[in-house]
Amino acid sequence: MHHFFAYMARMKQILRWGLMRNTRPENDQEHALQAAMIAHALATMRNVRRGGTLNAERIAALAMYHDAGEVITGDLATPIKHFNPQVRGAFEQMEQMARNKLLTMLPQDLRGAYAPLLLPDETAQEWRFVKAADRLCAYLKCVEEIRSGNGEFTKARDAIARDLEQIAAEGMPEVREFLEEFAKSFELTLDELN
Repeated sequence: MHHFFAYMARMKQILRWGLMRNTRPENDQEHALQAAMIAHALATMRNVRRGGTLNAERIAALAMYHDAGEVITGDLATPIKHFNPQVRGAFEQMEQMARNKLLTMLPQDLRGAYAPLLLPDETAQEWRFVKAADRLCAYLKCVEEIRSGNGEFTKARDAIARDLEQIAAEGMPEVREFLEEFAKSFELTLDELN
């Protein structure tokens, strides 16, 4: 018996934004889907608009699993994770151990296929698209919370917007394009979208 997918199903139990009051809780499983869709979109934009040759489907799969280790570690709030280099380093080690543990939950013959998803090369260009999508998801969560009347997310939105501008300036114009072309829709009601 192999427990990998039973653990993956528990991503819906890992709540995000633990230190913030949320009008609507968000879990790792729904975040992973949104991150995968946005990472795929960013890669597709690069390919279509700039003649890139990225594998958008692979990038989507990387994004699906980018927080998989949190089913073992839980989601550590960003201010805690980045409190100091020692805390950050210790948490990165925990995340690595968790991802390795998840890999052992797969049948031996499947581990080679899942290893690149659970233990990605974080220096690869593909990973930059996953991390950019992750930040865009955080920005969109802030927008949705603010639209729901939760001003607690205002400073986070502004800080993340600065991060996204930096990412765009460092060679990922797709981030700026995504914000310009898609992000404003998240401020609208369903009636306004229709």
